[in-house]
Amino acid sequence: MSHPLAIVAALVLLVRLGLWLYKHRGAPTGRDVPAAGLVPRSELVEVGSEPADPAARAALDAAGAGNWRPAAAYLSDGDADWSTRYARLNPFGDLAATDDTWLRQWREEQPDNPEAAQVQTDALVKRAWEIRTGKYASQVSREQAIGFHQVLQEAAEVSFEAVRLAPAGDPNAWVMQQPIAMGQGWSHERYRALWSEIVAREPHHYGAHAAALQYWCEKWLGSNELMHGFADKAIAGAPAGSLLTVLKLRAYWEQVLRDESAAPLHRSAEYTAALDAALADLAAADPAHPGIVPARGWIAYGLIENGRPAQALDLFRAMGREIAGPWLYYGNPAAVFDAARTKAARAAA
Repeated sequence: MSHPLAIVAALVLLVRLGLWLYKHRGAPTGRDVPAAGLVPRSELVEVGSEPADPAARAALDAAGAGNWRPAAAYLSDGDADWSTRYARLNPFGDLAATDDTWLRQWREEQPDNPEAAQVQTDALVKRAWEIRTGKYASQVSREQAIGFHQVLQEAAEVSFEAVRLAPAGDPNAWVMQQPIAMGQGWSHERYRALWSEIVAREPHHYGAHAAALQYWCEKWLGSNELMHGFADKAIAGAPAGSLLTVLKLRAYWEQVLRDESAAPLHRSAEYTAALDAALADLAAADPAHPGIVPARGWIAYGLIENGRPAQALDLFRAMGREIAGPWLYYGNPAAVFDAARTKAARAAA
């Protein structure tokens, strides 16, 4: 299953792998990557697939063995900010989407637990998208479409319960509704009402903004103008270190994804300014920020497309084994990510 910052974006048909590899082609990568202090391609994993927090791993292992109590304790930790608490839900939603025995027991014994309702919402959303697949609507069978909408409606009903159970100030039950809003095609008016509930509780929620950008992009329920307008407004009101500057880089990527003739935007003065703002934002961010690895990925990609690949090498080193950024949305993430790292290593050398 995909990390939280990719649940909805991953539904895009991943058609540009060959083109990207051709554009960034070069000699075999075997010598360049280890020599540059980067992990071998065989060791790469997608961001979020292996939680770094030992407490998260222990709680996941316990849940997989049928014991929900460590998960309940881990997810109810009130010391973390709301963006971090939201990111922590993702691997438990992944687990419950494939085996929810532990979650059903948790809900039975603690029916009013807000985190349990949020995990169930997330799991049902992921099940719905698994049924639908990431194909274009014209390629989705009638049976898949029916199953998708049935499970998504079930997710919506649980999400309303999660909203009812959410403690004061907790935005995450509303954040969980965003992929439901997209799948059910909520109107702009209804979505803006949902958004107002989120930002009233946490105006700079990282995961919420990443999902909202998807809603407002052209491939879903918005347009390039609405998408860029949303990103600009979010960035204008965000404090240094929020990493919301990355929204602008993602907006340009979405625009080029649908219109390859827009690719020169990556060398424009506007894109360069957005990239430099994101670099400054990254430098000010808390190393524990839940979006820091994805931000490094998007910025590294931007530096390469902007003609500054050597500057991306330190970001690739900091990412270690984790693949993040737009490379996740290609058919073979490890291949395109490795090609990008190689280009950065050669430029730096």
